[in-house]
Amino acid sequence: MIAHMGRTAAAALIFIVAGAIHPALAQKISITVVNGHPPVFLWVKHLTETFIPAVERELAGSGITVDWTEAYGGSLAKVGGELEALEEGLAEVGVVPTVFEPAKLALDNVTYYTPFGSTSPDQVVKIIDQLHDTVPALGQGWEKNNLVYLGAGFGIDNYHLWTKFPVNSVADLKGRKIGAPGPAVNWLKGTGAVGVSGNLTTYFNSLKTGVYDGVIVFATAALPAKLYEVAPYITKVSFGAQYAGGLAANKTWYDAQPEILQKALLTAAQDYRTAYHKELNARVEGAFATMEAAGATISTLPEAEREKWAALLPNVAKEWASDLTDQGTPGLDVLTAYMNALRAGGVTPVRNWDQE
Repeated sequence: MIAHMGRTAAAALIFIVAGAIHPALAQKISITVVNGHPPVFLWVKHLTETFIPAVERELAGSGITVDWTEAYGGSLAKVGGELEALEEGLAEVGVVPTVFEPAKLALDNVTYYTPFGSTSPDQVVKIIDQLHDTVPALGQGWEKNNLVYLGAGFGIDNYHLWTKFPVNSVADLKGRKIGAPGPAVNWLKGTGAVGVSGNLTTYFNSLKTGVYDGVIVFATAALPAKLYEVAPYITKVSFGAQYAGGLAANKTWYDAQPEILQKALLTAAQDYRTAYHKELNARVEGAFATMEAAGATISTLPEAEREKWAALLPNVAKEWASDLTDQGTPGLDVLTAYMNALRAGGVTPVRNWDQE
């Protein structure tokens, strides 16, 4: 048949047939990746260094290429606005900091309502990701907001105090304004301190201008944010490591993608979690050493004062969990499951929030 055609017609037919056999050839998909923090923070850094290259690796040879847009540092969404940006389709994939979504992603915030627990971010994140597999309500919380949880949470290292004044006891906090993220403001109840909600993008200026007298934060973020320059007293309180959020995709978009891309995103998310936590753990001690060398004064709150601090708090965990349960969300079940997993993992909490 081709022998009786002109060369142009024959070439056109071959192109059409080849396209029918290989429909995925030269398929280009645009993906915008969002987070409100700048790349100086590790959970953003590893989007560029680990997640995106891992997706590319998984797609190699598939015929699918991705046109990436990286929207960080408030260029598309401010801190705490990532969920809405993904939900509305302004971005396809992103890291959602659940700590700033206490209403929409309530159950994922269980670690922030149970302070003085594990100091290992790996342990905390693995427990939450396991709960996603065993408690359907966790995943459903994301789906209600048109998101797909990609199965890779990110943790942050042990929280401590950065202040403008020395802290030797809980009493030293009386009347002081202390910034804290989302539910962590609850860690100040009963201490005499005034808790103020904030985040890493505002802490430095708020400390410098006197809005805060101190902040509750973690070493691997305090160093790049240079908080030690305006709050040079670092008191190791050990509030615990926290689950801070996870990778997610817009559900409407995700459901419409080829299966190979869906699998690539899920696999890359696991690579992201592993690489991020590896670097996080390696950076903690170095961060303290660097800040001390730069003039920060580092001390450890006496264990008796730490226990006193924990005892002063109302049972914020039980109150939070009970309120959710009354609204039809299994808050008490998640609280119990999380605390049981901590204890099974060798952690001795300062308070057994679920058993009081």
